[in-house]
Amino acid sequence: MKRKFLTVFTIASIAFGLTSCKDKAQEANTSEAEPAAVSESVSQKYVTDVAQSSIEWKGFKPTGTHNGTVSIDTGVFQTNDGQLQSGTFLIDMNTIKVLDGDEKMQASLESHLKGTVEDKKDHFFNVNQFPTGAFEITGVESMAAGKTNLSGNLSLKGMKHNISFPVTITNEGDKMTISSEAFTIDRTKWNINYGSKSVFEDLGDKFINDDIELKINIVAFKKA
Repeated sequence: MKRKFLTVFTIASIAFGLTSCKDKAQEANTSEAEPAAVSESVSQKYVTDVAQSSIEWKGFKPTGTHNGTVSIDTGVFQTNDGQLQSGTFLIDMNTIKVLDGDEKMQASLESHLKGTVEDKKDHFFNVNQFPTGAFEITGVESMAAGKTNLSGNLSLKGMKHNISFPVTITNEGDKMTISSEAFTIDRTKWNINYGSKSVFEDLGDKFINDDIELKINIVAFKKA
């Protein structure tokens, strides 16, 4: 009976693992920082509409997930004949929001992520020391099915690494939209180490996955 129970448990565990892997967003290709892209011929500049632009995030742990948003601050993009060439945008780390759970839990987790609690200030993003993140485009490559592979240097907590991920770019009149598919990054590469089993030993099941899922949504308008 005990052996039968263990067999069923093992099968269930494998099935859960396969399901989790299947549902998990693909990790962005990550490498050392690269020189920012430079537009040799610019026909038009676009400026980010902060009110309509944001980054959706999701974090994972054994007991579930948390999700929320962080706002994109100023951003400028250059195009040539309607094709994105270069650009950069800032990320306002003080705008980290948690969207799941009740208000009390949201407030507690937001302060923990921001590091506004003194003894937890460097657990995650430490916004007092690092109030902004940044993304600068280093490459734009056309893909199949209307997709574009966007590469850029992502800066968080004073660390900079290059990441690549698929986006869809649309142009409607004076409006340009850049929307990424969901992708993940390994947070420890940006020195966000709290609760990481790859950094700390003996955490048991009290760990937080290294993967953070991101989805970037940018709306920008032509600058006269």
